[in-house]
Amino acid sequence: MTRRPKGSRSSHAWAHACAVVLLAFALVSVDAQASAQEPDPELAAALRQTVNDAASFPDRFDAEVWLVDMSSRLSRYVKDHDERLMFLKLVHLEATKANLSPELVLAVIHVESLFDRFAISSVGAQGAMQVMPFWKNEIGRPDDNLMDMATNLRYGCTILRHYIKRSKGNLTEALARYNGSYGRIKYPVKVFDRWEKYWFVNGK
Repeated sequence: MTRRPKGSRSSHAWAHACAVVLLAFALVSVDAQASAQEPDPELAAALRQTVNDAASFPDRFDAEVWLVDMSSRLSRYVKDHDERLMFLKLVHLEATKANLSPELVLAVIHVESLFDRFAISSVGAQGAMQVMPFWKNEIGRPDDNLMDMATNLRYGCTILRHYIKRSKGNLTEALARYNGSYGRIKYPVKVFDRWEKYWFVNGK
């Protein structure tokens, strides 16, 4: 599972970590030519397999403990209790299936849509994880509804996992690719900030 780097949560350590990220990414070309989530045959194959997978929680007890904690944190953004729990169950499910930290996925959604399942960007990205609709045709599922929370999370988590693999585990680079801003650090830094401030879990 993808995890944040371990270490002190002090402001000094966090500032140092950010400085390392900035320095590392300064060595990458800022000439970002690729568009957000551009077509990729390998990713299309992964999506095609994932959207047909109906796996459930691998560890129900741990998932329920996690839900109690995350529900209280999410309450400021999703007011309805039942809707909030359903959303969190889906996040935990799809993140775990994609071998991602559920807290990382929450941080991405926090930045992408502020937990608005009906969000549409200026370039047409849809739903909580702001998935580009061309992916539906790429994998032969043109009728999929990206406003459906489970579908959106499944697409988004699969896409993010693909970019982490493509980036050889470099989460900063993978997040930039997900956002279509490869070579820049603004988006990854925002996600790391939300992760640290709102979704960090001790021991992870």
